[in-house]
Amino acid sequence: MIWAAFILGLVSSFHCVGMCGPLAMSLPVQKMNPARKTVAIVLYHAGRVITYSLLGLLFGLLGRHLFIAGYQRWVSISLGIIILLVIAWQKLFHLYRLGFVGEKFTAIVSGWMRYVWNHHSSFSSLLFGMLNGLLPCGMVYYALAGAFGMGSLSGGVYFMMFFGMGTLPLMLSVHFFGNAYLTASVRTKLRKLVPVFIGFMGLLLILRGLNLGIPYISPTLASSPSQAVICH
Repeated sequence: MIWAAFILGLVSSFHCVGMCGPLAMSLPVQKMNPARKTVAIVLYHAGRVITYSLLGLLFGLLGRHLFIAGYQRWVSISLGIIILLVIAWQKLFHLYRLGFVGEKFTAIVSGWMRYVWNHHSSFSSLLFGMLNGLLPCGMVYYALAGAFGMGSLSGGVYFMMFFGMGTLPLMLSVHFFGNAYLTASVRTKLRKLVPVFIGFMGLLLILRGLNLGIPYISPTLASSPSQAVICH
C-alpha cells in the first residue's frame, strides 16, 4: 500500500500540473538568485508533504480506532467499493464540482495564502506549501481513503508522506524547467491514467480486507489487536 501511495502521487501529479501547477508557478521566485530560488521551491513542496503527512496522522488515528474495534477488514473493503463507485459515477456523469462548502473552504485557504505572501518572511514558501496542501483536491481525498484504511498512526502518516513524495518529480521539473514539454494533448492523455490507477488502489483495498493471505497484496489481517497476556 505504501508503494501504491507513491505511484498514486506520481500519477496524480499529471492532474496536479493542470490544477495546481499554475498556482505553484505563481511563486515569486523569478527574480531570486539560483540558490534562493532552489530553497524557496524546495520549501514550498516540503510544506505540501508536511501537510499531507499531518492529514495522514489524523486519518490514521481515526482508522486506528476502528482497527481497535475490530472493523479494519470491513473498513478496507468498504473504502475500496466506495472508491470504485465514485470513479464510475464521475466517469458516467462527469461530476467534479466541489460544492458550496468546498468552494467556501478554498476561498478561505486562498485568502490565507495571499496573507502569507503579503507578509513575506523566510518561511513564506514553507507556509505557502502547507496551505496549498489544504486546498480541496480529489486526488488527496483518494489518498486519505488509503491512509484511513491503513488502520494505524504510522501507516496513515507514511501513506500520505509517500503520496506527497510521488508528486515531487513532475512538480519539481515543472517548477525548474517549465511545462512547455507537456502540451495540452499530452496532459489530457496522461490524466486518463489517473482514474485507472485510483481504481487499482480501490481493488487493492478490497483485496487487503479479504484476508487472502497473499503477501503485500492481501496479507492476513487480525480482526482486532491481539490481547495482552497477563502472567501471574
